[in-house]
Amino acid sequence: MTDKATIKRLKTGIPGLNEILGGGLPEFSFNIIAGPPGSGKTTLAHQMMFSLASADRPAIFFTVLGEPPLKMLRYQQQFDFFDERAIGRSIHFISLSEDMQSGDLRRVLARIVAAVETHQPAFVFVDSFRSVVIATRTSDQVSMGLQQFVQELGMLMTSWQATTFLIGEYFSENDPNPVFTVSDGLIWLRQSLDRNSIVRKMEIIKMRGQASLPGQHTFRISSAGMQVFPPAQVAAMGVEDPFPAPTGPPLSMGVAGLDDMMGGGLPRGYSLLVAGPSGSGKSILAAQFVAEGARCGEKSVIASFEQSPKLSRGPLISSLISRGDVGLIRAQQSDLSVDEVTTLLLTEIRRLKATRVVLDSLSGFELMLAPTFSDNYRQSLCRMVSAVVSTGVSLLLTSELEDRYTDLRFSPYGAAFLTDAIIVQRYVEVESRLLRVIAVVKVRATAHSNELRQFEIDDDGIKIGQMMPRYRGLLGGRPERNDGYDTGDERRD
Repeated sequence: MTDKATIKRLKTGIPGLNEILGGGLPEFSFNIIAGPPGSGKTTLAHQMMFSLASADRPAIFFTVLGEPPLKMLRYQQQFDFFDERAIGRSIHFISLSEDMQSGDLRRVLARIVAAVETHQPAFVFVDSFRSVVIATRTSDQVSMGLQQFVQELGMLMTSWQATTFLIGEYFSENDPNPVFTVSDGLIWLRQSLDRNSIVRKMEIIKMRGQASLPGQHTFRISSAGMQVFPPAQVAAMGVEDPFPAPTGPPLSMGVAGLDDMMGGGLPRGYSLLVAGPSGSGKSILAAQFVAEGARCGEKSVIASFEQSPKLSRGPLISSLISRGDVGLIRAQQSDLSVDEVTTLLLTEIRRLKATRVVLDSLSGFELMLAPTFSDNYRQSLCRMVSAVVSTGVSLLLTSELEDRYTDLRFSPYGAAFLTDAIIVQRYVEVESRLLRVIAVVKVRATAHSNELRQFEIDDDGIKIGQMMPRYRGLLGGRPERNDGYDTGDERRD
C-alpha cells in the first residue's frame, strides 16, 4: 500500500484555534474536551457546533446528567455565534438523563445509536461525559464496562463518519481514564486566579496525525464567544493573508531636523526606541511621528499601556482616530497576555493596512501583563516586537527612564538590543534651569549624527535647536569653561 490517506482538517470557527491545532480539527476524529468547572468547555463545544453544523451535515448534542438543554440554551444564546434558526434543523439536542440514571451503559449506547441513525449527524457531542464515569462507579446494574463503552462508541462514530466530542469535568490529565487513551484528540482548558486576575489557558495535549502547537495558549471568552491567542510568531505568519515586505524611502519623523540627525529618517521596517525621563517629550515625539504618517497618507496604530493614555488625548491624534487614520488599542487590563496583545495589534494593522505602530510605553506594558506572565517580561517583549516588526511596519516604542544626568541608559528593562534605532531625550542643568536635549544613539546601517542638540516643546510640538557645547562625561555634567559658555557659577578668587 503506497497511497497515503488524506485527512481533511475542519475549520473550527474559533479565532486562533485552528493555528494551535495544527491547521484545524481532523475530520471523523474522536475528541475529548476536558477541564475544571467554569473553564469554558461547553462554550467551546457550542461555538464549534454552530460553526460546523449545516443542513446536510447536522450535529447532535447529547446531555447526560448535566444542566437541562433548555437551561443550557438560555445562556448559550447570549453569545453572538448562537443561531436559533439552526435548532431542530441542523442542530438537535437530546437528553440522556433518564437512560443514564439507570446505570445501564448498553441502554445509553442504544439510545445514542438510535438518534444517530435517525439524524445521520456529521458531528456528535456528549456533555458531560464525566457523568458517565460517575454512573458506572455508583450503579449496581452495570451491563458493560466503561472502557468497552468508550471503545464501542468510538468505533460506531468512526464507522458513521461522525466527528465526535466528549465533554467532561476533569482536573488532571493524569487521571487514570480509558477515554484518554481511546481518544484521537485531547483539548484541556485551564484557568488560574492570581489576585484579581483570571487567566484562561488551553493546551492541546494530543491530536493524532498532525503537529499541534505545544504549550499552554491563552484564550478569552466574550460576547462574541471564545478567541484563542496563538504564539506571537505564529499569529504574525499570516499564511492566508501575508504581510507585504516594506519598500520605499525612509519615513519622516515629523520633527524638523530630526530626519537629518537620523541620516535621512527612519528606514521602513525598523524598530525605534525613544527613551527619556518623565516630561522629556517622548509621547509628543510619538504623536508627531503618527501625525506625519497621516499627512503622507499612511495609517498608524497606537497601543497604549498607560492608565491615562497621553497620545490619544491630544486634539490632533483624537481627530486622526475619529477620521480612521489611526487605530487605538487600549491595553490596560491586568489579565492580558503578550499573545493577546500581539493578536490585537496584528488585527488592527491588517484592518488599516498600517505602516506605523506606536507602543506607549514599555513601563506600562510591564505593569499591564498579568502576574502569570510578568516573570517572563523580556521574553514576552521580544516576542511581541519581533511579531510586529515582521509585518513590515515601522515601530516606535517609548521607555521611561530615571534621569541620573551623568550616565547613559536606554531602558531599565534591557530592551535596547531589540531595536534598530535609539533616540535618547535627557535633561541638563544650566544656570539653574533644566534644558531638554536629544541625541540619536543608533540607527543600524545608517550614517546618523552623533550631535547632542537642545530642543524645546511648544504648541506645535518639538523644535530642535543648536548643538550643545562640549560636556565632560556622557550626556551630563557641566559645560567646560573653554567653550565660551558662561554657566554663571564659576568660582572667583
